Amino acid sequence: MERMIRRTFVLCLFAALDALLLPVGAQTNPFLTKPYLQLGDAPKPAAKESLVLLWHAADTDQAWGVEYKGEGQSKWVPANASTLRRVNVKGFEAHRVYQATLSGLKPGGAFSYRVTLAGKPVFEDKGLARKPAGVTSTFAVLGDIAQNSDGQKAVAFEISKAKPDYVFMVGDVVYGRGLVTEYYQKFFPIYNADQAARNVGGPVLRSTLTVANLGNHDSQPQVDLEKTPDGLAYFYYWSQPMNGPLTEKSGNGVPELKGSSEQVADFARTAPNFPRMGMYSFDYGDVHWTMLDSNPYVDWTDPKLREWVRNDLRAAKKMPWRFVGLHHPPFNSSKAHFNDQWMRLLSDIFEEEGVQVVFSGHVHNYQRSHPIRFKPNAEQAAKRPMIKGKIDGAFTLDKSFDGAKNTKPQGVIWLVTGAGGAGLYNPEQETDPSSWQEFTVKFVSTIHSFTHVTVNPKSVQIKQIAADGRELDKFTITQ
Repeated sequence: MERMIRRTFVLCLFAALDALLLPVGAQTNPFLTKPYLQLGDAPKPAAKESLVLLWHAADTDQAWGVEYKGEGQSKWVPANASTLRRVNVKGFEAHRVYQATLSGLKPGGAFSYRVTLAGKPVFEDKGLARKPAGVTSTFAVLGDIAQNSDGQKAVAFEISKAKPDYVFMVGDVVYGRGLVTEYYQKFFPIYNADQAARNVGGPVLRSTLTVANLGNHDSQPQVDLEKTPDGLAYFYYWSQPMNGPLTEKSGNGVPELKGSSEQVADFARTAPNFPRMGMYSFDYGDVHWTMLDSNPYVDWTDPKLREWVRNDLRAAKKMPWRFVGLHHPPFNSSKAHFNDQWMRLLSDIFEEEGVQVVFSGHVHNYQRSHPIRFKPNAEQAAKRPMIKGKIDGAFTLDKSFDGAKNTKPQGVIWLVTGAGGAGLYNPEQETDPSSWQEFTVKFVSTIHSFTHVTVNPKSVQIKQIAADGRELDKFTITQ
């Protein structure tokens, strides 16, 4: 099966190469992956904003170009298009990931862009620059997404209809091992589709800023580059802030790389952002985001990592809202993955530094907690937990918060939004509240869904939207 997948991928690359050799006017699609928008290494807002545009093409020298202009402007501005990286791993035809920086954008302003080849436009679309503080912004959150399922396609379609300002993918971006082939088969065709349709997906990535972090299917504790030479593709296809705590290529917080010295060297050359891009933070509008890697190769009893999280949140204390993104849910009522609740180790820092909401995935359904104050078991918190280990402790639950009349939570709200496309977990629990933990107030496990959030300086409105467009949950938080 794996050989068939690789053969299909190589044939696709050769087909794209053949297209590039045609005269420009005869080309139907010169891309391996059509353009998509990301943040790049720009964690902080600026008076003149920037985004990066990425696309993939065959491994041949071509005269690529990018032009863009703000809304209402008539003159196209050129952007330098350059090779971000050359992906050349054993068993796969080499290809190139290109990047162009669209700089000087008006904060929150709409813009148009077009990609040219040999001086002729071959792709055109629109985007929106990062919004400044004080302006209402919207975003979508979903996890456990790219399994090429009907639910995934329907969720992508609903996101394209909702038109959020940006999208956050909270881990397990592709199934099942974070491979190059899986991005090409299950991710880009659905989230960067040419049309919006419930059975296809939607053109989300090309027009909407998208960020992501790592899940267990994106980055395992040990990555064997001999068996899966196209593993850790997250570090090939994303361009995100590089302000995280990880600098060394081995040790705590970093998966172990196995394979020949040549393979390890090839990966290091292709992915210079490894492992730094595994954790980072950024601001958008009135929200400060702290993105963490919750995989079990990270020891969250490490004082250095804990201090980085604390300092990152403390530096953002003037921001109205502080949100955290991590894959493994610290508070989860599902029977599936019930013991994977080791990230409770950071609950004290989140509470002390004013985090209002933590978004997670991993469990393939939607869950919302009461606002929680949690005191971890001191003995457990003092040592590294087992790979499968729930941290026990004492709960204080704010059951008076209802998100409608009482909108000021006393504690952190923990959301599981892992129903983005992979097979759903524990549908039998949805109508059985007796199977939920005391901290759980909402549990939806029979339909795929995503989280839609509207933010302004004074309030946050959170909705859970089903793959069929229904509203599954809604609540508001105010300062």
